[in-house]
Amino acid sequence: MAERRGRVTDRAFDALRSVTIQTGYVPQAAGSALISMGDTQVICVASISEGVPPWLAGRGQGWLTAEYTMLPYATVPRGDRERGQTSGRSQEIRRLIGRSLRMAVDRQKLGERTLTLDCDVLRADGGTRTAAITGGYVAVAMALERLLAEGLIQDSPLVHQIAAVSVGLVDGCALLDLEYREDARAEVDLNVVMTSEGTLVEVQGTGERAPFRRSDLDVLLALAERGIDALLAVQSGALRLGRHPQSP
Repeated sequence: MAERRGRVTDRAFDALRSVTIQTGYVPQAAGSALISMGDTQVICVASISEGVPPWLAGRGQGWLTAEYTMLPYATVPRGDRERGQTSGRSQEIRRLIGRSLRMAVDRQKLGERTLTLDCDVLRADGGTRTAAITGGYVAVAMALERLLAEGLIQDSPLVHQIAAVSVGLVDGCALLDLEYREDARAEVDLNVVMTSEGTLVEVQGTGERAPFRRSDLDVLLALAERGIDALLAVQSGALRLGRHPQSP
């Protein structure tokens, strides 16, 4: 297997794109982060409000929900702005983000509060949903740290560190962190969400052009785990820097 077969650049098959997470991107928010993975950029903003949806009221636990929007200029050609009715794709992605990040939080410790995560895609070059989950975790963690600092909760509700990445088969080669030109050609496309303990939260996988073997899935999951380990380290570094900003 050639190390770079299927790639549109000279990046190795098991290499992430350049990843940065800038915390405090929206300073008035409880928690925020701008995540860049190659040419994909997503702003993740966490807000906290008192109260929960009616079906949860009185149960003593909180809720985490997510919104996802791809801004019109995120793609070329320009996309339509969603007005009134959300596209099926956006609904599916916001549910994935919400499910994934609820796994990070002990909602009993959150109390009857709602944490809303807004994910807005500034630039889309593949992997926007996985970038939103990875950056969204940082925004959520910062918002919960603020609750602790303000004395509104006694213990951190964070129970798992969570990140996500895409993997796929392109020209028969397993590749990590697909950019759009690779994703568009993929025979198999997976989005993988994992915890820092190496446990799976969600796997979304499709044979885009043909069925694939169980052995292919095992290879892709192992590749995703390696990428997620690197993303977890980037998250941790961003949170440390957010707590202790460097002096100018």
